Amino acid sequence: MPKKFMKRHLPSPEKIRAMRSMQFLGQLLHETNLWHISRHSVSRAFMIGIFWCFMPVPFQMLAAAVCAIWFNANLPLSIVLVWISNPLTMPPMFYFNYKFGSWLLNRPVTTSEFQLSVEWLSSRILDIATPLYLGSVILGALAALISYTVLQFIWRRKVRADWRKRLGTRHPV
Repeated sequence: MPKKFMKRHLPSPEKIRAMRSMQFLGQLLHETNLWHISRHSVSRAFMIGIFWCFMPVPFQMLAAAVCAIWFNANLPLSIVLVWISNPLTMPPMFYFNYKFGSWLLNRPVTTSEFQLSVEWLSSRILDIATPLYLGSVILGALAALISYTVLQFIWRRKVRADWRKRLGTRHPV
């Protein structure tokens, strides 16, 4: 089920290796395990990509790529999943992360007007960054673990159903 869908929609290893922006990875891109589509590599890729999409850091795709290489996950899928947080979804995601972190720290949510100035940022950075990053790490880890578990369950269920179907066609009762 997922394997055929992913092979059809994910870029091939040759396309990724040809990208100029990925050349800094050098020979690491030739590692075959980074391109396998198996239950374990895809589940790890979901865990990595979803975790990093919750992080309010620059270069999320780079962090996901490094983690995919480190944990032997499917590299293209790890990178693609980071785009769950895109310019349209980032503001509500990060605001929710901030509110959750504020709730955990038992701090009031800052509702003052945002000003794009160095002075405002330097005076408010700790008030905003601490709950934002705490909420992001906890919610990112929780979403990553849920996605890993759900994907493992769905994949196993599909494989079992396929086996039952094949057994039924071989030995009709």
